[in-house]
Parts: sequence; C-alpha cells; structure tokens
Amino acid sequence: MSSGGDNHHHQRAEPTTPRVLTILSCVLEKLVARNDQLVLGSARLGKSLNAFHGVRAPSITIPNYIERIYNYTNCSPSCFVVGYVYIDRLVHKYPDSLVVSLNVHRLLVTSVMVASKILDDVHYNNAFYARVGGVTNTELNKLEIEMLFLLDFGVTVTSRVFESYCQHLEKEMLCNNATRMIERIAISNSVDDVTEISVEDTQTSSPPQIVD
Repeated sequence: MSSGGDNHHHQRAEPTTPRVLTILSCVLEKLVARNDQLVLGSARLGKSLNAFHGVRAPSITIPNYIERIYNYTNCSPSCFVVGYVYIDRLVHKYPDSLVVSLNVHRLLVTSVMVASKILDDVHYNNAFYARVGGVTNTELNKLEIEMLFLLDFGVTVTSRVFESYCQHLEKEMLCNNATRMIERIAISNSVDDVTEISVEDTQTSSPPQIVD
C-alpha cells in the first residue's frame, strides 16, 4: 500500500546510519571511480543504461545521497541491499554498460524505490521519491518502467540471494576493518524538495532541494 507522504512524517529522533548504507556507499564509490577512469580511457560505454544518465554528475556525494534516501523515505535498510542486487543484475546482463558518476544517483533512487514496493508493507509513492531523489515525478516514472524492462521484471530476490549479497557486503566491511554485521531488520522515517538531481550536501528534517 502506498503512502502519500504529506500527513505522516516521522523523523527519527536521533538518526543513525545503518552500517549497510555505509559499506554500500563505499562499494559504489569505488566502482564509480574505477568506471569513470575506464570511460576517460576511451572505454566504449553501452547504451542500455542511457535513460539513467544525467547531463553532468550531481554535486551530492554517493554517501550523502544514500543517507538522504534513507532519512526521508521510511524504507527499510534491506531495500538498499535489494536495490544493489538490481543494479548488479543490470551490469551483469548488460556488461558494456557501466555504473558511472552520470547514472549512479538515478540508478540508486529507482532501484531502492522498486525494492521498497517489493519489501515494505507501506511505502511512499513515486512523487515523494522523486522529491527526495532530485528528479521530476515524470522522469522517475519513466526510470522505473525502464528498469523493470531492463530487468525483464525480474525483481524477486530470494532469501538465499539476499543473504549472499549481505555476506558479500560484510566481507567488504572486513576489508575496511569493520567487523559488525549488516542489519537485516526493517526500520522506518520522512522528506523535502528536489529537482534534476541537484541535492545539496546538507541535512534537514525535510528534503532540501537537490541541485544539478
């Protein structure tokens, strides 16, 4: 069931970032840095993910963008793991298409939104996610359809697959001298305004505008 998002905003009293978000940010930052270098080195970029490309890379960092989505959308941390599964499926299915600084933000907000519809009993609607993600509602609607078709509507993630991705991320934590386990429970939360992915690197109780 979808929640409109205007009447029931519950900001976490003392927000703490789940460890899975921190490690996911680190993994994606490394991936994007490597792929950006490949593109600079004239690697041919496939067109499968073109719909997710912005004109330029947003100024907001990947960690701040992920934290923004988490702080405003009430989605459970598990949605980020499943969103990562979707992105990973895309890059395996379309190996010539890379996750780069021009598309990572749109891929993130779209994949997490789709995951929330699968995992969470109550979730915000597309318009709310668009505000949080710094894109228009029309664009996010198109990106959602694009992602579903690219995945051949393969949005089911079994508990076994989910666990394997959690273990993969936990191994990444060990590489970064962290030893805590990824949270495997759901949590919840509220948002503000954004347009054309341009989110400022600031946090307030309601989603500030994102500026490209």
